Amino acid sequence: MTDQANTDIATKPTPTEHEFAQYVRILGKGKTGSRNLTYDEAKTSMTMILKGEVEPEQLGAYMMLMRHQEESSDELAGFVNATNNLLSIPEDMPTVDLDWSSYAGKARRLPWFILTLWLLAENDISILIHGEGGHTADRIYTEDVLKMFNIPIAHSFEEVGEHIQARNFAYLPLRDFLPELARIMNLKWILGLRSPVNTFTRLINPCNAKCSMQGIHHPAYRDTHQEASIMLNQPNMAVIKGDGGETEWNPDMVNLVRSVKNKTAIEEEWTPLFSKRHVKDKVLDPEKLARVWRGEEEDEYGVGAIIGTAAITLYTMNKASTHEEALVMARDWWAKRNKGSL
Repeated sequence: MTDQANTDIATKPTPTEHEFAQYVRILGKGKTGSRNLTYDEAKTSMTMILKGEVEPEQLGAYMMLMRHQEESSDELAGFVNATNNLLSIPEDMPTVDLDWSSYAGKARRLPWFILTLWLLAENDISILIHGEGGHTADRIYTEDVLKMFNIPIAHSFEEVGEHIQARNFAYLPLRDFLPELARIMNLKWILGLRSPVNTFTRLINPCNAKCSMQGIHHPAYRDTHQEASIMLNQPNMAVIKGDGGETEWNPDMVNLVRSVKNKTAIEEEWTPLFSKRHVKDKVLDPEKLARVWRGEEEDEYGVGAIIGTAAITLYTMNKASTHEEALVMARDWWAKRNKGSL
């Protein structure tokens, strides 16, 4: 090597480390050196992601390392607060009573919880549902069912307010209020795995509803969702192992509900509504939801899921003081529903 070449190597400037690299390093520094992010680290790093201040390679590494390590409650709370700081909610937004996340989609049973939400809205509970579809194949997503029933989709918080005023019911796709998170969620087709976005979006409560309902697939997430909700000062929430990962009680099974009521952490079991398990439908026909609502077709399991999910929600919202009272209220509302509204 010539003296000139040696001189060129010696004088070449050392690259400055990218600001985001520290967070990838924290998560990926080996079995003994890696750790979860603190609340502040999670909030700062997610803010950078949402603002587009990271390189694609960094984003992929960060998301998959965190997926492998699994998110802590501090990380979830930090992520959610990062998103809240970037949202712009109209000052005249009507009160939202209930925040409902719907990101999983249903694959083995129909999404009966949609009728639960329609029932609650009919009884003067204002609801914001937020979700995203298409990230996993062969699933029925809430947005698609609502379009089938000609229920309008909101594409801004201004439209959310209009829909809440009109029918106590609004659905807002994630891509319309946090598009970068929707983009990352759909990277599953590239990365082969879901990312932490699929987890913490369930905790986002953009309109500060006094109650939020969350469904998860993996029971281990019940603890972290409950703990993160307390950190986020959510006064009332419940997280359940929902059917398919959506917030829907399988009425054939005991349901362990982790909740926060009046800012206090609670754990309770709900007794199955039926003594034996029901056979799953061989074909999932979303139109059946409307037929059951209108009373044109019977489905014992479906009605049980609707009523049971409504009861857990009413209990979490402090509209009933016992499980039994909540179930009686939900059954009464179902019996008196407006069958012509779908």
